[in-house]
Amino acid sequence: MLINAESQAPAGDSQATGLDPRVEISEDGGVVTCVLSGNWTTRRVSQVDKLMRSIPARDGLGTLVVDLGNIGRMDTAGAWLIERLIAAAQAAGAETRIDGQNELATILLGAVHDAAEKGMEHRKERRASLLVRFFAAVGARVYEMRNDFLAAMHILGATIRGGQMKLGRGHGVNFAAIFNQIDRMGVGAIPVVLLMSFIVGAIVAQQGAYQLSYFGADIFVVDLVGVLILRELGVLMTAIMIAGRSGSAITAEIGSMKMREEVDALTVIGLNPIGVLVFPRLVALVVALPCLAIAANFSALAGGILVSWLYSDIAPVAFIDRLRVAIDVSTIFAGLIKAPFMALIIGIIGAVEGLKVEGSAESLGMHVTASVVKSIFVVIVLDGAFAVFYASIDF
Repeated sequence: MLINAESQAPAGDSQATGLDPRVEISEDGGVVTCVLSGNWTTRRVSQVDKLMRSIPARDGLGTLVVDLGNIGRMDTAGAWLIERLIAAAQAAGAETRIDGQNELATILLGAVHDAAEKGMEHRKERRASLLVRFFAAVGARVYEMRNDFLAAMHILGATIRGGQMKLGRGHGVNFAAIFNQIDRMGVGAIPVVLLMSFIVGAIVAQQGAYQLSYFGADIFVVDLVGVLILRELGVLMTAIMIAGRSGSAITAEIGSMKMREEVDALTVIGLNPIGVLVFPRLVALVVALPCLAIAANFSALAGGILVSWLYSDIAPVAFIDRLRVAIDVSTIFAGLIKAPFMALIIGIIGAVEGLKVEGSAESLGMHVTASVVKSIFVVIVLDGAFAVFYASIDF
């Protein structure tokens, strides 16, 4: 049985017909022979695509022989069509053989075959088991943490080195930039920090008084509020608030500069981007966060005093007298010592994420979100580490 498939020339092009790809199919006892001729190039192979797809679906296909001896020109599109035919025939259980291929056809078919094999391997990798995907994700996160740690240490080292804004040359600290950042990150955050701390102190006092009233120990709500606010919640809630407010702002500002290539411009004109952009913000955070923590402590205690007065009938004078017994200087400093370390973490993580921003708004939003999440997480972990350390030294 012999089937001839000849492509028709486009209208108005009398010379195109002899260049079009052709497929002559003959079948003899389960052996299907395909003789290919013409030019199998990108512009023309679409004319025989449908016929090539139908060959592996033939009934009784046992062996497929592809004869390339009459092909004139062939590029990767034609080679891919032939490779697809052979792969489909093999998937149908038929044996395959290629005859009459020249050196160019051998190279093209080999390259297309290798690319197809790599694609199959890639698809198999994507279908890996849930356990493999889990450990692959964990490994990727570990490497990401390593890279972030190295970047953070680079920024911290460059900051400790001082406000050297000239590469290789010392330069005085830009106090104007530092005070501007203190105003934005510290003074601007006072209302929201005071309000949040007041509410937290009031909630702690109300819940403590409610539970202690069962035991007739209402006065001990002062101890609960004083120790919990001064040692833990005052500085922790302030740091979380600053991470969401100022840490995200640092990432957004530096990330926007990175998108507009302003960071590269600073390097080109001989300025150190860390000294110009990061150093003032880190110094401002280290100065502002302890001050905000002190204000937050007073606000939280004020909330506790008000609720204790209204809920448990503990007069403000009695509250303050009991507070003097419940706390000492170590209680106050136990919280304030954490503040500079939390400020450094927030500023460094914000700067690292800002410098990782690429040239799209999606990247900026993703890194701003990562900055806030990582800052809050590390701040809480650091607070727990300090708690364990204080307990071990009985502080």
